[in-house]
Amino acid sequence: MISHINLYGTERCHKTQYYKTFLNQKELEYSFLDVEDNDEFAEELRSLYQNRNLNFPTITIGDKKLRNPSEEELTKWLDKLK
Repeated sequence: MISHINLYGTERCHKTQYYKTFLNQKELEYSFLDVEDNDEFAEELRSLYQNRNLNFPTITIGDKKLRNPSEEELTKWLDKLK
């Protein structure tokens, strides 16, 4: 079973849109956390990085953090969780 997936990003970011499409095509449930529209989501994302920058898009799968992963890397990690 796959752990909960969070996608931190913004609606205006083309890479965020790419990951939304990717996850939807895989029919995976995930939470999209818009860091521009919600300060709490922005703070959650900052807390994931030592430099406290808004490094998006970032995908978290359980405890795993992926910063702008390649499709191959993301698929590999999702396959491990099945």
